[in-house]
Amino acid sequence: MASAPAGERCVRRKTLLGVALALVAALGLAGCGTKDGTFSGDRLKSVWPASTVALTDTHGSPYSLATDTEDHRLTLVFFGYTHCPDLCPITMNNIAAAFNRLDDRDRARTGMVFVTSDPRRDTTSVLRSYLDGYNKSFVGLTGSLPAITRVATPFHIYISSGKLLPSGGRDLGGHSTIVLGMEDGKAVVLWKQGTSATEFASDIHSLLNED
Repeated sequence: MASAPAGERCVRRKTLLGVALALVAALGLAGCGTKDGTFSGDRLKSVWPASTVALTDTHGSPYSLATDTEDHRLTLVFFGYTHCPDLCPITMNNIAAAFNRLDDRDRARTGMVFVTSDPRRDTTSVLRSYLDGYNKSFVGLTGSLPAITRVATPFHIYISSGKLLPSGGRDLGGHSTIVLGMEDGKAVVLWKQGTSATEFASDIHSLLNED
């Protein structure tokens, strides 16, 4: 297999470093949270309020994580992109499988939002087709890269501007891979890369049924 051009390798090294630094910062802030033997995620002691910046959903309508997630008691949020070759599809498969494990009551109270970090290529139609392969109820959001970055910042999510490649779009090479759990417009829990479908489903049930 041919190796990637030097420029692309450089982009990947920089973006992976950014991912590592962002993840360290996020987990450091989450370190004051709690975890017990039956809960796989990290509960945030200090919640992270969502940005009020509105992006665009796959119907072309404005959508703000701060206000438009109120239809569900719990909303999972993941920042990724449809051309991501590995971590995004693994994470999305685990989330979709977790939704299939939920009973009807839990599923009705849980939402899922996928925010693209590659808006040049991830148009509303591309996002809709991608998400339909996982679950037709999943919401997809796109917008300008500066707007997406403003939405990501309060969640300590790393978004790379990447490098424009001859093939079109931007090969980001890396991005934060945590999944957030939001209640009342605020992130209250995060799950790290590698969380299984069973762990997601168990944690979602626990969060939904707490007093």
